[in-house]
Amino acid sequence: MAATSGSVFAGISSSRLPTTQVDADGREVEVETREDEEQNVKLQETINLLLAAGYFRARIKGLSPFDKVVGGMTWCITTCNFDVDVDLLFQENSSIGQKIALTEKIVAVLPKMKCPQRIEPHQIQGLDFIHIFPVVQWLVKRAIETREEMGDYIRAFSVSQFNKHHKTPEDELFLEGKEKSIEAVQTAKDAYKPQRKFRRNASSQVEDEETRVHSTLLEYGRRYGFSKTPKDGKESDASAKKKAVAASLGGKETETEEDLQAEEEKRIKMLMTGMSGLQEGKLSASAVGSIVSMQSAEIQQIASEYADRQGEIEDIEKSERVGGVQQHKRITTALRKQIDNTSTKLSEVMAKHSELEKTYQETQEKLKEAQEKGKLIDNEMKKLEEMETDENKSILQTLRSLVAMNENLKKQEQEFKNHCKEEMGRLKENIDKLKLEGDDLDSEDKERVGLIDKQYESDREKLHKIRLLLARKNREIAGLQRKIDEIPSRAELSQYQRRFVELYNQIASTHKETKQFYTLYNTLDDTKLYLNKEVTLLNSIHDNFSQAMSSQQNKDQFLKQFETIVEGIKQNKKKVEKRKQEEKMKRDQLNDHYIDLVEKQRLYFKTVKEFKEECRKNEILLNKLQK
Repeated sequence: MAATSGSVFAGISSSRLPTTQVDADGREVEVETREDEEQNVKLQETINLLLAAGYFRARIKGLSPFDKVVGGMTWCITTCNFDVDVDLLFQENSSIGQKIALTEKIVAVLPKMKCPQRIEPHQIQGLDFIHIFPVVQWLVKRAIETREEMGDYIRAFSVSQFNKHHKTPEDELFLEGKEKSIEAVQTAKDAYKPQRKFRRNASSQVEDEETRVHSTLLEYGRRYGFSKTPKDGKESDASAKKKAVAASLGGKETETEEDLQAEEEKRIKMLMTGMSGLQEGKLSASAVGSIVSMQSAEIQQIASEYADRQGEIEDIEKSERVGGVQQHKRITTALRKQIDNTSTKLSEVMAKHSELEKTYQETQEKLKEAQEKGKLIDNEMKKLEEMETDENKSILQTLRSLVAMNENLKKQEQEFKNHCKEEMGRLKENIDKLKLEGDDLDSEDKERVGLIDKQYESDREKLHKIRLLLARKNREIAGLQRKIDEIPSRAELSQYQRRFVELYNQIASTHKETKQFYTLYNTLDDTKLYLNKEVTLLNSIHDNFSQAMSSQQNKDQFLKQFETIVEGIKQNKKKVEKRKQEEKMKRDQLNDHYIDLVEKQRLYFKTVKEFKEECRKNEILLNKLQK
């Protein structure tokens, strides 16, 4: 018996805690429940992890561990910006079906989040915290990272929104200094604006690009030729290198530096001969020639008018010789008309003359101001030329090129403005024409537009009716869809069946364990009963032994009683053995019945499998027939 009782509790490492339950009669009975210490440790670690992450709902003591864990996992998933079809405020102490649905939805989202840990719904529903803890740990880590990323994004967004509507003191100081610096740069540009001193004649055309560049620079008072030798007579490094290369090639220098300078001076003088100065009150012969060449067309026109007038005068003289009074009257009327025309023209010319005189006075004043500025600029330019060295020579060249570029850009800007004005005028004319054409609609077009409007209204009413019918049909379809969703599918039924089988197996194992406890208790109780009887018998024998041995008669009587006791024990033994044989027979019968049931179960599973296969074939054939 002791061995049997030891085998029942072998291999159990869990702790047992006393709890109270209510039996069938309504009485409280104290029973023992088993708890796994490792599972409890993992549960506490999981709850602490969720609290550290910010899920403070896990502090509620009235919630079950399932509600805490599922709520925490759902909260972490939604924090990571993933959608899960679970209500955070779900009902506590849900049924098995609701728990299974919740866990399946959570497990379906984890692969989308690329979770490295794998977990099954029954592990969450069964509170297997050894496998739940790594998943919760990864979810909490991912949630914290997501919150940090969103925090940086929100901070950057808030800073940008602040900069749109507000300014810091540093920005205000920068804006104030920016305006002043722009004004200073603009004044410097205006002060050192290049002034043209000469103008090239239109007749003198230069084909070489280098010559054109030099002539343009000469117009602005810049002379660039060959560099002079230093005063100490030493040659520069560049000239020394050139001489060394020439000597290595075996040639001789054909021209000295002085000859090159003389040629450069001649070339500059030749370019200057084709230019005229722009100073006030001084005109060179070349300038006069350029003016004559520019006004040649007007001179020719005036000469032709003079010849026509001369011919008219000759005709008048001839008519005076030939004609009489009428001819004289005609001439006088013609002359009066001419006088009137010339007087009107004279008045117009005088008005124009007065206007031109005013503009002339204004231009003279502007010219004086410009000359004064020019003198100041010339002085500044002389100072700059004196300050010019080999170091800042390249900078000045870039400035001059930028000035030329600025002039070109101004010309292009003016041309572009003129072109835009012309284009705007042309587009306005086109718009006016189109408006006039649009106002001249025919009556037929108006009637056609009216018919189109009527047709549109009728079609619109039809469309409204069709939309109402469509909405009604959609409501009906939605109602039918809800009814269909209420009926569980084959997968759900199989899931429920699997869970019920697991529950049945759990109940069966608990029932078997309980039966073993009852059997152990009954066995120990019988053992105790027989041991008590044995002890009582031995005590009575021990007490009566000395009295029975006192006489022969008592001794015989004692032996007879002892034999009757032994006979009773043998009969009890036979009864026990008989009952043992009966129990063995019952066990054998039950074992045979169990084997029959197992065979039937195997046959059932085989039949179900064949039925599923036939159903699958039937569905395939139906799909083929429908296609």
